[in-house]
Amino acid sequence: MQVFKMAGHSQFKNIMHRKGRQDAARSKLFSKLSKEITVAARMGDPNPDANPRLRLAIQNARAQSMPKENIQRAINKSQVGDCADYEEIFYEGYGPGGVAIVVEALTDNRNRTASNVRAAFSKQGGTLGETGSVLFMFRRIGRITYLPEIAASDKFFEVAIMAGADDVTSDEDGHVMTCEFLDVGTVSAVLEESFGAAEDVRVIWEPCLFTSVDYKKAPQLMALISVLEDDEDVRNVYANFEIDDELLSNLARKA
Repeated sequence: MQVFKMAGHSQFKNIMHRKGRQDAARSKLFSKLSKEITVAARMGDPNPDANPRLRLAIQNARAQSMPKENIQRAINKSQVGDCADYEEIFYEGYGPGGVAIVVEALTDNRNRTASNVRAAFSKQGGTLGETGSVLFMFRRIGRITYLPEIAASDKFFEVAIMAGADDVTSDEDGHVMTCEFLDVGTVSAVLEESFGAAEDVRVIWEPCLFTSVDYKKAPQLMALISVLEDDEDVRNVYANFEIDDELLSNLARKA
């Protein structure tokens, strides 16, 4: 029996997206990427060479095949006087089965976002906690992902370690490396010189321990995560669940 454990639960999302939801999902993804670019440019310098956060946001947008004109439009928006002021907020709580969940949001209306997140937890059998209630179970790291055909595993490992990777894994799904979150922009730039643009570049909250979820609690847990991720203000959702691989695939197909 395979057990699936992953902070980003990408397998679940990928199966769902293959069911004809690609266009809607991509539109929502571009909207969130644009917001991050606008905020990064507004908080710092509109020149990515002088703004690490903006550089990372652009790298991530390119990795998701976001058109250049969309990226430039998002940067230009940051220079407009009436551009909305966004703030980064983290919500912490427990989902069905006692799974620890961290919700990363970027919002211009704290009350709206808090209300939506609280409602999602409540309706799906979860509990929204206080600040610090679950975040201690996660660690902040940088994660960079490449498609498997980009290089042989030994070659990728060699370059990634030289670039500053702390850990590197390669399998049929691709190459994944992690590093200190403050170094992710620099490391991704080095990797891009050798392998081109990454499939995904981001700073994540990785679980330090995992909670097993059975077939009774898994459907409600994944429903909660999906509702949270669908919210326009939510950037990312991280959870420390551990679910049987086959069960997770079946849930995604039924969603």
